[in-house]
Amino acid sequence: MIETMPYPGSTDLLRVLIERWRQDPGSTYRTWFLWDERLKNFRSIRRGIAQVVEEIGGGTFGNVYRGSSLETIVGSIAEQRQIFKGADHAFLWKPKLRIPDIYEDAGNQRAFGQLLHHCSCCSTEQELVEGIDTIDRLKIKGLGPAVANLLYFLHPTLMPPFNTAIVNGFNAITGAKVKLGRWDQYLGMRRGILELNRAYRDLLSNDLGAIAGFLFDVGTGRFSAPPVGNGETARDAWLSELSKARETAKRLEAPIAAARENDLTHTQVQAWLRDLGLALGYRIWIASNDRGRSYNGAMLASGCIDRLPSSIEDAAGAESIRLIDVLWLDAASDRVVAAFEVEHTTSIYSGIVRMLDLALSGDLHTAGGLFLVAPDGREDEVRNQLRRPAFSRVADLQVRYLPYGELERNKDAIARFGTGMKGIQAIARLL
Repeated sequence: MIETMPYPGSTDLLRVLIERWRQDPGSTYRTWFLWDERLKNFRSIRRGIAQVVEEIGGGTFGNVYRGSSLETIVGSIAEQRQIFKGADHAFLWKPKLRIPDIYEDAGNQRAFGQLLHHCSCCSTEQELVEGIDTIDRLKIKGLGPAVANLLYFLHPTLMPPFNTAIVNGFNAITGAKVKLGRWDQYLGMRRGILELNRAYRDLLSNDLGAIAGFLFDVGTGRFSAPPVGNGETARDAWLSELSKARETAKRLEAPIAAARENDLTHTQVQAWLRDLGLALGYRIWIASNDRGRSYNGAMLASGCIDRLPSSIEDAAGAESIRLIDVLWLDAASDRVVAAFEVEHTTSIYSGIVRMLDLALSGDLHTAGGLFLVAPDGREDEVRNQLRRPAFSRVADLQVRYLPYGELERNKDAIARFGTGMKGIQAIARLL
């Protein structure tokens, strides 16, 4: 049982801190929680977890981490900006310590798969906790609360993410002494997080990623927790320090600026593909969560269709297909002629899953029209990624690699002289 003190200092001070955190352009609230790409990853990560469960249940998962479906999905999580950096460390096989013991012990591996399956299927807080209690009783060496980062993507309103910085932030805010590496400690912290989230729900969210991001920023030192007690001297000193937070956080601005530049580049490439498709006479769909982005003074979805055809909207994978970065549709038949996923710096996993949903959703698209669009220098990386067992089905899809440079150099000529798909296929390479 984790004992927590009343929230240190005045609750008004904590409210002041949360408000300042929400306003800070460099906070995880602005750079990750409100990030459009964040929501696009949930479905693909859930699909990846289902694949891990299927392989463990079928006895095909194997006994190594490198190249496994688990590495693919955990790597996709770890690339989601700063809050999940290092999420893969707990799953890396450490032979000297023989942890985590889910690679060489078949029984432990099955128990891990059963936990993921149970949590994928259940819907209540009690069922989730029961699943965690079940695996905790097995005392599997090296398999601790880092698994909560997987469970968060299954149940974001019930399971908060977990890492050292979040623990440090929680301890600083609440006066608790949560320790790393134990499920009972995580569950105790989770209760405290839910209580804190309820108290400040108007500033946070039902999605526990918001409060986890707040605790992360406190735990990394971007903000300091309010002082214990209500002494005016301590209060004034803390408020003065808070007012200088932006100055002291300048060392963190470089990666934040890079992330914003990445978002701009992603939008620019979407705009190139939009304009080229319109010039070739296709109807254009922009990913549902990107439609409101601004580019060159206009909305990214300007001139594009507002709703996908009913044949796609009614398909089994419609939720995922709506998130594909750019779709070109034949004006007469409403079939998808081309699908483009723009992968500037992040993992290709989510984009491939969305293409799979399109490819496997019946007669909705034309063969040979699936494109991964990425910087020129990422081709080898993309090819290496596609060799993983997790992408074994992709070989049959005729996915093409379209480098930024080729697109930028040739888009105007294709728009002016090209017809159909010949031009865009000519500058892309089969993967």
